Amino acid sequence: MLSRYTAVLRRLAAILAVTAGISLFGLQVQAQVPENPVNLRGSGASFPYPIYVEWFRQFTHRENNIFIFYEMSNSGDGIRDFLGHTVNFAASDAAIEVDQLKKLKEGGVVLPVTAGQVVLVFNLPGINRLKLSREAYVGIFMGKIRHWDDPIIAASNPDIKLPRTDISVVTRSESSGTSYIFSGHLSAVSEEFRENIGLDRTPDWPRLSTFKIAPGNQGVAAKVREIPGAIGYVEHGFANIVNLPVAILENRAGQFIEANAKSGVAALEEVEFPDSKLPVSGAPNLIAWVWDPKGKDAYPITSFSWLLLYANQKDDVAQALRQMLVFMLSQNSQSEAGNIGLVPLPENVRIRVLNAVTYVQ
Repeated sequence: MLSRYTAVLRRLAAILAVTAGISLFGLQVQAQVPENPVNLRGSGASFPYPIYVEWFRQFTHRENNIFIFYEMSNSGDGIRDFLGHTVNFAASDAAIEVDQLKKLKEGGVVLPVTAGQVVLVFNLPGINRLKLSREAYVGIFMGKIRHWDDPIIAASNPDIKLPRTDISVVTRSESSGTSYIFSGHLSAVSEEFRENIGLDRTPDWPRLSTFKIAPGNQGVAAKVREIPGAIGYVEHGFANIVNLPVAILENRAGQFIEANAKSGVAALEEVEFPDSKLPVSGAPNLIAWVWDPKGKDAYPITSFSWLLLYANQKDDVAQALRQMLVFMLSQNSQSEAGNIGLVPLPENVRIRVLNAVTYVQ
């Protein structure tokens, strides 16, 4: 493996001035770091927050002169802050519209640095394991299936006595990348969903009294925990943190699949990146989706999460950002993502993204 990636590593080392002591592919890269302290400010998605907290903690502990401040909110806020030039980088689970990058005179670079799975957490006292067919979870979030003992849910759970309890559906209250990913999958599964609710960061959810709203992944998880009979969609890492049961979902191949690193990688291996460049910067276009993966082992709702960066900026900031990105994309860092409920980038994707780091200058 070392021989396969040596050329990529040496190119990165020459261009990026990688931090001394970071180990990539078994090689120690020695390079200079910025002499003066550099503060990096980011904002945006809550989807990758569990791993960002850990990565940024480790990175700033290692670097005595680079400090990262990340404000978790949502993808919509991240895109707004990025276009408004109030941050050094932004996080978005919905990436960004390519046409929006034309507004940036310095150009933009959009990099998938981690990936995750949207899971359905539920609160059914005494029930910790639940299977939901495609028909069932689409019906729940369209407001068509309103009680837990509905025959469509019961058909996949013959060994469980489901209660007559009303289903309370918890959705995001703000512009959200998690909503974008979830509604994108539901739109791929159901034409009726696509026509009536739609793919959006703020989907037009049914206006029913049983539909509740909450801010952020953390807010949705808290609301589900609060209401018996509730179900909501959150990033898998947050489900692990709050220790709520997670539904096992039927995928396109008809298999009931649990969310984990293996099923996430199986989904992302199907990704096809566009053969195009981003406007102004000329960076490769790494915005791609797998809305409804075909593989029998693939978890059905899996997606990348992106960082948005400026292609041209002050040298010390650019150098610090490149160091941060190389750290996040190292094999060790990606493995850590898998350990806390996110999905490591497939190796071919990781190398492709590492090459694109060079466009941050």
